[in-house]
Amino acid sequence: MSQNRGQYSVSQNFLTSVKTINRLVSKTNISKHDSILEIGTGKAHITKRLAKAAGQVVTYEIDGNLFERFSAGLPENVTAINKDFLTAGLPKAPYKVFANIPFSKTTAIIRKLTEAENPAREIWLIVEKGAAKRFCGLPCESTDSLLIKPFFDIEICANLSREDFHPMPRVDAVLLHLSRKAQPDIARHERKAYERFIRHGRRHGICGGRALLTKKQVSTSLRLANLPHAERSETMKYVQWLCLFRCHRRFGG
Repeated sequence: MSQNRGQYSVSQNFLTSVKTINRLVSKTNISKHDSILEIGTGKAHITKRLAKAAGQVVTYEIDGNLFERFSAGLPENVTAINKDFLTAGLPKAPYKVFANIPFSKTTAIIRKLTEAENPAREIWLIVEKGAAKRFCGLPCESTDSLLIKPFFDIEICANLSREDFHPMPRVDAVLLHLSRKAQPDIARHERKAYERFIRHGRRHGICGGRALLTKKQVSTSLRLANLPHAERSETMKYVQWLCLFRCHRRFGG
């Protein structure tokens, strides 16, 4: 039995223009060798385009009405699943992600994809522009950007017009690209310690008071790494945070 019959589970803005969808998919490196995970089948316009570009597509749709209306008749290389992606398991084999996701679920979806045991190799998500800038650390690093950057390179690779969507959203949207680093900047087993360091440092400052490092440790570590002095934690770049975390692991904790 399909889930959530008779209601739209989240506020979804659909892309239906073939020209726009082709432009966005052309920004990717998706090929017939790839298995693609899509979050939100919707009206299946993107799904059908992904099926042409990829070897296999697995697409999730939580809304029962949408699933029944648009999942029938999909290409043979598409597997449609009527389930909430946030409660679903992720593939064990290599995969990539392309999706036009509900803007209200952006943080939860990105965390699930980037913190998985087997993260995607590449992720392309259509998201609200403000959220994309937050995850990219623009104009200043955020907690979200700092937690992603040891493991993924992240960039905005295309802009969209509000008129590209139906219904038209109240905010601007972009295509956000996350590419998994072949060699992460920190070991996987250090993820939790790194997160604690970042959250504590952004809450209490880098040195002084309840900080995890002394002023001398901070200044010496940054100087030896040829990095600028840390004026304030709010304006520090990712590379400075990474340098100080390594110092903390070695001397401070």
